[in-house]
Amino acid sequence: MNYTRKARNIVVLVSLCMFAYLAIDIPSRPVYVAPQDLGEPNPLPLSDTLNLEKMTWMEVRDRVRNGYTRIIIPTGGIEQNGPFVALNKHDLIVKEVSMRVARTVGNTLVAPVVSFVPEGHLDPKTGHMRYPGTISISEKTFEGLLHDIAKSFAVHGFTEILLVGDSGDSQPSLRRVAERLSKRWEASGAAVRYIPEFYDYAQVRQILKEQGISETPEAFHEELAFSLQLLAIDPSAIRYVERLRAGRGTLGGVTLSDREKLQAIGETILRQRVERISEAIRRYM
Repeated sequence: MNYTRKARNIVVLVSLCMFAYLAIDIPSRPVYVAPQDLGEPNPLPLSDTLNLEKMTWMEVRDRVRNGYTRIIIPTGGIEQNGPFVALNKHDLIVKEVSMRVARTVGNTLVAPVVSFVPEGHLDPKTGHMRYPGTISISEKTFEGLLHDIAKSFAVHGFTEILLVGDSGDSQPSLRRVAERLSKRWEASGAAVRYIPEFYDYAQVRQILKEQGISETPEAFHEELAFSLQLLAIDPSAIRYVERLRAGRGTLGGVTLSDREKLQAIGETILRQRVERISEAIRRYM
């Protein structure tokens, strides 16, 4: 009798275990996908974009084969810019200027913007880090990031890697990385160049003077030299409509009411910056 009960219990236990096993969602073995042949032809026409992040790997490969061996690595920043300007002010400007320079110089692609740059200490908070939304990394991290990005392009056939930045605090690191890598890679034929002409806001302020604009400093972190470029690139980035509605229609003592005139000045700044930077790159070439 006891043996019968024990046998029945064992059968029930085994059945429950089998049911539980079958109920478990056991993932199937992943299907192995062979990598594409690196020499496989591109099945699509080559697009005309110079923006690397919007290209396929085949387009990048074919661009390099066709002589596009120069690439700009733009660095921006996510930082507070007063009550009206978006945190990605530097990103927007550095990308726009870099794309225009690439088209002007020729045989040049533009890498994704490096948004994370030194903006102040985290603990205790200093500089822009005192304001919510700012993102900061150490100089060591920033330089290591630039090193690895530059090396990624070098191993894929880019022989001229240009480091540019629209933020003042980034300039010393850009210079150090370029000098360090150029010396290290001298024998390989790959050159890393820092372009100091990119961040020449003394020239931009001179353009404003030539346009008859005399600016007074603001108590918050916004300046016409930057905001007029943004007005030409993306007016929403300086909350143009909203600030006028709020009765804040001046910046640095300059009225913002004549949008078309200010956008034209912004375009003049962008055009002259691109001309100056492009001339500098040609000299370095």
